[in-house]
Parts: sequence; structure tokens; C-alpha cells
Amino acid sequence: MNYDDKNKVMIGDKGQHLLEALILAQHDSGDNSLSEGKLEDISGQLDIPLSRVLEVTTFYSLLSTTPRGHNIIQLCDSPICITSGKHNITELFEEALGIQVGETTPDGMFTLEQTSCIGACDVSPAALINGVAIGNLDKSKIDAILCKYREEAENDG
Repeated sequence: MNYDDKNKVMIGDKGQHLLEALILAQHDSGDNSLSEGKLEDISGQLDIPLSRVLEVTTFYSLLSTTPRGHNIIQLCDSPICITSGKHNITELFEEALGIQVGETTPDGMFTLEQTSCIGACDVSPAALINGVAIGNLDKSKIDAILCKYREEAENDG
């Protein structure tokens, strides 16, 4: 397997599977994160330098080396969302969850994060919840969303 320094990409089949391997490992982790040991395992299994694995892990906001809640709420921090009420939406989520951006609820159910543009400008203010874009957020929609996830957890638990 070769490394192209000019374009900083892995050449060969194994490098093409890095992101997929990281996403699957995080999903199976139990705490929605990637431990140092798991990153080392992936580096070895795919024969990719650990520095490259860390570079990819820290680049994508969907990946984390910090334990997170079962449900990840990522608030869009784009200029469009900011001008259409993102700060108010942030306050509503923080109030409803009892946490601040960057924190996880004590029950481990939700983590609240900020992320760059999610491509849902036409329905801003918007957020990604477990990777799904949800727009036109307001207090009633946020309350309904959180209620739905809590009910699902009770039914599964």
C-alpha cells in the first residue's frame, strides 16, 4: 500500500475502508466513541498509520474520541442557521435537556454538540439527530422530538 504525500490519501483497498471501519467501530462501542485502543486496532487491521487514522477521526464531526450519549444532537452552526434562530434553538435544547453544548445528559441518552453546516439551509434552523437532518426547529418540535426518543428508550429498555 502506498501513501501519496502530495494528495495525502491512501492508495489501495484498505485505505478506502477507513471511514467505514471507524463509523462501525464507534457504533459498536457502547459509548458512541472511539477509544485509543480501538483506533490502534483499526490502524493495524487496515495497515494504515495511526496518525492517518487520528487525522480522519478528528476531521469528521460524526466521529468522537470522547464518550457520548446514545443520541447525538448536532446543532448547525452555519451563518444561515445563526441568522434564523440557531442561538434560540441552542438555548431550547439546553433547557430541555438540562445540559450545555458539549455535554451529555446524566442518563447517557443525549449529547448536544455544535457542527458546521449540515446542508439544510432551506429548513434552518436545523440540527442533525443521529445523522438525520431535522429542520424548522422551534420549541414544540424540539419537545416532541425529545419526547419521541425518550419514549423509544423506555419501550426498548
